[in-house]
Amino acid sequence: MGEKEAEAVRKVIGSGKLFRYNIGRECERFEKRWAEYLGVRHAALTSSGSTALTAALVGLGVGPGDEVIIPSVTYMATAVAVLAAGAIPVIVDIDDTVTIDPEAVHDAAGKRTKAVIPVHMWGLSCDMDALMKVAKKRNLLVIEDACQAVGGAYEGRMLGSIGHAGAFSFNYYKNISCGEGGALVSDNEKAMRRAGCYIDCCNFYWQGRDPALEHFAAAGARASEVMGAILNVQLGRLPGMIKRMRAEKKKILEGTKKSGLEPIRAASLDYECGTHVMYTLPAPEQADRFADRTGGTVVGKTGRHIYTEWDQVLDHKGAHHPALNPYLLKENAGCRMNYTRDMCAKSLDIADRTVMIATHPEHRAADVKKIITNINDTAAAVLKGASLSAGAEREGSG
Repeated sequence: MGEKEAEAVRKVIGSGKLFRYNIGRECERFEKRWAEYLGVRHAALTSSGSTALTAALVGLGVGPGDEVIIPSVTYMATAVAVLAAGAIPVIVDIDDTVTIDPEAVHDAAGKRTKAVIPVHMWGLSCDMDALMKVAKKRNLLVIEDACQAVGGAYEGRMLGSIGHAGAFSFNYYKNISCGEGGALVSDNEKAMRRAGCYIDCCNFYWQGRDPALEHFAAAGARASEVMGAILNVQLGRLPGMIKRMRAEKKKILEGTKKSGLEPIRAASLDYECGTHVMYTLPAPEQADRFADRTGGTVVGKTGRHIYTEWDQVLDHKGAHHPALNPYLLKENAGCRMNYTRDMCAKSLDIADRTVMIATHPEHRAADVKKIITNINDTAAAVLKGASLSAGAEREGSG
């Protein structure tokens, strides 16, 4: 954020027109630019990524009686969005990409399963080719949660544009930001029109009633012209930022090749955001030590990003009133909702042994060199300790 964003906001305030339904102004301009950037037909701004995800589900007709498969490692909003649509989240394992396991999706898909939400966590790309094959075989809708991977791609195709719909977040922690905000995208015009009613139940009033538009009551989740103005500036910076982070990640991976560390398997290294370098250590204890000394973060200690911390979901508190709680709806009586904190042991094992180290578009060559040196030195100490411990164990057992 800088003076360009401040100037854009000043212009909006000076115009006296902060409401988003101003033809050709900031929100509409960003939606057109965002759709073009991703290569999709339609984009709609929302108040948040969570709202965008829910609107995508609603737009595609997901609701009571439906199951939606989600990964065990994602921000809790992925599960909450499914509940907000009236459906039931079915939680499955991740694999060594630290994203949803396509085989787990295949195995979990049942007669009530209507959709799957692959989540491109921490700037990583899911294995979309494998997932789309599973989805086609199992007749599943695919809603990409790209909230943490704004600007990323998979094998040349922009994340969010590969499935039937995509959702993005523009809150403070994302690659581009307007403080809070989000967007959904799709090539499906009917789904987008229905989703538009979820975002704003009066959206067809502002520019004249459209009798062809299905309407229903929904809470407001509109963006403002201030958000649109900031995002239009931010979007100009995005390609360069992604390019620099990808390059930094590759440089770190190359510089730590001989460290003995095991990088996670990348589904699309050349096209992902490159916001994090991740290594999977032999044991949780080594992961903790490695994270402490490198300033990294253990994936399993990221709180709301691990299913075991989703209290509202595990406790079946799916709404503010029992009559609206998806877990209590008769339509969902046959859905799978028996969650336990140890049901995704594979995911917990991977998460507790995996450490992520952030890149940054403002890092200089000296910064990257320092990161590489620190990783190599720490790996030598941590892995040597692991090796000696294992050796002593073998010696003792002999």
